[in-house]
Amino acid sequence: MGGTEHLAVRREGATLVLTLNRPEAKNALSLPMLVGLYDGWVEADADDSIRSIVFTGAGDCFCAGMDLKALAGKGMEGEHYRDRLKADPDLHWKAMLRHHRPRKPVIAAVEGYCVAGGTEMLQGTDIRVAGESATFGLFEVKRGLFPIGGSTVRLQRQIPRTHALEMLLTGRPYSAREAAGIGLIGHVVPDGTALTKALEIAEQINACGPLAVEAVKASVYETAELTETDGLAAELKRGWPIFDTADAKEGARAFAEKRPPVYKRV
Repeated sequence: MGGTEHLAVRREGATLVLTLNRPEAKNALSLPMLVGLYDGWVEADADDSIRSIVFTGAGDCFCAGMDLKALAGKGMEGEHYRDRLKADPDLHWKAMLRHHRPRKPVIAAVEGYCVAGGTEMLQGTDIRVAGESATFGLFEVKRGLFPIGGSTVRLQRQIPRTHALEMLLTGRPYSAREAAGIGLIGHVVPDGTALTKALEIAEQINACGPLAVEAVKASVYETAELTETDGLAAELKRGWPIFDTADAKEGARAFAEKRPPVYKRV
């Protein structure tokens, strides 16, 4: 497993846990963090034994946004990663899930602040859990900036446009309960238990057929902007081959035999 000084990587069974690990700076995005994140997404897709990803932050904060000084590579903590950014100028966007969508389901576990770049990365995840004291928001306009991590495109597709515009144009903070009310997150749990809940959801996903899970996720995103007719055609093309897999046959046998299935991704 990879990781950097600002991005911790560990395994929990079939789940890869990626942790923003710069709590002294509220997990503000740095170049070492972005390099580690990108490598983590790539590792998850390349390793068939990984069936889900949990994305979280160390300490009492998920992510307070971008650290522009660190991103520029000023100081020793970022200097040795500058070649990675030069070799792939889109690496930071891929790390933030703007230009990259992992095949495996990504579950966000949020405690504390998840604002600016944190909320932008959140929109690239699939399932979202937050502690009840978590705070969300896109503060860029208050600083005369633009939320260029994808929010003006994605947010209105994930929550009602009136709520998306209010969040984007006011730059105000949102509580976890309010974020859940507008559909930005799916679960609000007691503080300190977001990671536990996210891992529980991951375990439920891991128990399912991995080929089916990946095909379902792909179909949801592929068909999101299609007409119903085109979407149904695309769904059939994506989903029908799953029925011919060994995993599908194993799922049927296991159900008939009243035992847990053993999937092999074939």
